[in-house]
Amino acid sequence: MARNATTKKVTATQAASTTTTRTGTKTGATTGTTTGTKTASTGAAPASAGHLAVKSDESPWTAAELAEVRDELTSERDRLRSVLRSAEHELHDLMRDAGDGAGNDQADVGSTTFERDHEMSLANNARGMLAQVEHALLRIDDGSFGVCESCGEPIGKMRVMAFPRATLCLSCKQREERR
Repeated sequence: MARNATTKKVTATQAASTTTTRTGTKTGATTGTTTGTKTASTGAAPASAGHLAVKSDESPWTAAELAEVRDELTSERDRLRSVLRSAEHELHDLMRDAGDGAGNDQADVGSTTFERDHEMSLANNARGMLAQVEHALLRIDDGSFGVCESCGEPIGKMRVMAFPRATLCLSCKQREERR
C-alpha cells in the first residue's frame, strides 16, 4: 500500500533534501552524503555556532560548545570505523575458515554460525551508528543541527549535547516510540 508524502514544517535545507512520509521514514538525497566509511563532508563552510537552533529558554551555541560536539562526533566516527574494520575482518576470517565443513561436528558448525551471526550483527550496528554520526556532522555543516527532522522545531541544546546524533525533539521521539 503506497503512502502519500505529507508536507511538514522544515527548514529550507531540509525541504530541499528530504521528504517525510506518513510512516515517518525519510527519503531523498542530501548532497555530500556517502556510504561505507568515507568522510561525510559537504565541502561547504561549516555553520557558525550562533546560527544553530536552540529553544527559547536556552542560550545560543558557543563556538566552544559546537567544537566539543563536533570533536565528540569525529572521535566516535573514527572509533566506529575501527570497530567496523575489525568486525569485517573477523567476518572474512569466519567465512574463509568455514570451508567445506569436513570434520566438523554439529556443535562446531553451530558455534561457527553463532560467531558469524554475532559478527554480522556487530558490523550492521556499527554501520548504522556510523551513518547517524556522519549525518550529524553533515547537519552541523549545513546549519540544520539541533532542528527536529519531523516538526522543524529546535531539539534542545541540552538534549543534543547529551546525544549528538539526535534528529528528533523529545515530543516527536516519544510519539515515534509509541507507534
